[in-house]
Amino acid sequence: MKAMDSLIFETYISVDVETAGPNPSEYSLLTIGACTIGNNPHTFYVELKPVNNKMTRESYAIHRLSLKRLAERGLPPKEAMTSFENWLKAEVPEGQNPVFVAFNAPFDWMFVNDYFHRYLKRNPFGYAALDLKAFYMGLTGSLWKETGMREVISRYLGDRQLTHHALRDALDQAEIFIKLLAEVRKTRDTNE
Repeated sequence: MKAMDSLIFETYISVDVETAGPNPSEYSLLTIGACTIGNNPHTFYVELKPVNNKMTRESYAIHRLSLKRLAERGLPPKEAMTSFENWLKAEVPEGQNPVFVAFNAPFDWMFVNDYFHRYLKRNPFGYAALDLKAFYMGLTGSLWKETGMREVISRYLGDRQLTHHALRDALDQAEIFIKLLAEVRKTRDTNE
C-alpha cells in the first residue's frame, strides 16, 4: 500500500504536549495541542489543571508555563481529555482510525496515553503512534543523534524556531510530516 493511500483508512493527527516534568507518574500534563494533517488543518488546544505542584526547572525553562495560572484557568484533566476525545470524534471520519503523530512520540504519547486511561479508561488512538524522529531516521539513513529537532527543522522548515506552545508545535510537526511524505513519494516514484 502506498503511503498516501493509507489516508483513506487513517486520519493523521499531529500532537504536541507541554509537561511539568519527564514522566506522567510524578508530573502533570499541562497543555495539549493537536491538528489534523492536511491542506486545511483543524486544530485543538487545551490547558490542564496540574495534578500536583511539582515542576522541574528544565521543563519550566522550555515552556515558561505557570502552575499557579494553570491551576486557576486550566480544565480539570478529565474534562480536558473528554474535550480532546470529542474533538477527535468530530475530526476522524467514521470508519477511519486516528494515528497519533509527534516528534519524539514516545514522550508525548506516554503523557497522552496515561491521561486518557487514567481519566477516561480508554485511549481513542489505541496503540497507533508514529514517531517523526524514527520516520526521518529511516528516510534519510541518519544516525539517531542526527534526528534532533534542530536538524529536522532546518531541512523542512528553514529558519523557523520551535515556540514550545503545544498548538504551534503541533502545526509545525504536521508540516514536517507532509514534507516527509512528499519526499517518500518522490523517492518511490523515482524508483518505479
